[in-house]
Amino acid sequence: MEKLFEIHVNITGSMGVKSKSCEVNLVSFNGKACGKYFNGQVLGSGTDTQFAYKNGRVLLSARYLLQGIDIDGQSCRIFIENNGSFEDGFTPRLVTDSKALSEFEDTPLYAEITSTQSELTVAVFKK
Repeated sequence: MEKLFEIHVNITGSMGVKSKSCEVNLVSFNGKACGKYFNGQVLGSGTDTQFAYKNGRVLLSARYLLQGIDIDGQSCRIFIENNGSFEDGFTPRLVTDSKALSEFEDTPLYAEITSTQSELTVAVFKK
């Protein structure tokens, strides 16, 4: 398994609603991406939608657009939708205008999310 790149996330805000069955939070963020295949930044603000259910289950769904330079030195954009949970893992979907990275639109990918007190990192890997 090879790491394509990782995104260093900066949380910029959150808002949500709580019901009798779950709590939904929309977490906005920006950040920078770095790695062998891509280097760039989050355009505007990404959003991570977090569903926290009364039974303890938490489902995450993040969407964001990156702009930067691909492995061939070409300017490009990458859209990522990353869905999953800490129990079951995370599956990103990638859409890009980069010729060099277009193969990853059809490649099985997975993501690992790690956090410390000061930083959240999303690493994207090809299987």
